[in-house]
Amino acid sequence: MYNIDNLLFTEEKMKFILRLILNAFVAIITAYILPDFIIESFWWALAFAAILGILNAIIGPILRLLTLPITIITLGLFSLLINALLVWLTAWLLPGVEIIGFWTTLLAGIIIWIGSWIISIVLKD
Repeated sequence: MYNIDNLLFTEEKMKFILRLILNAFVAIITAYILPDFIIESFWWALAFAAILGILNAIIGPILRLLTLPITIITLGLFSLLINALLVWLTAWLLPGVEIIGFWTTLLAGIIIWIGSWIISIVLKD
């Protein structure tokens, strides 16, 4: 039989949805700060946050493992380039999101990382 509790919104599901919406707002704020980072609407920002989360969960750990030696040599600064690469890849996948230039991508990655870090502190898994 079906359990009604699985259909209802639990605290974990609500935190996930809230985190996704807040990350979409972080992407919108980033687009407001950086003129060469263009997001056409809130729905594209929501898709950007979702796809970036998926890429960070799947491709991010693989990239971090493969680039661990250079990350250690650069004292962790290379991880900023990995974040920028994932942001660029996400924007490349979505037609409603556009990033012009390397420095804009790097700054967008840093701002989105800081925003996500603040969200994770506030929501505390």
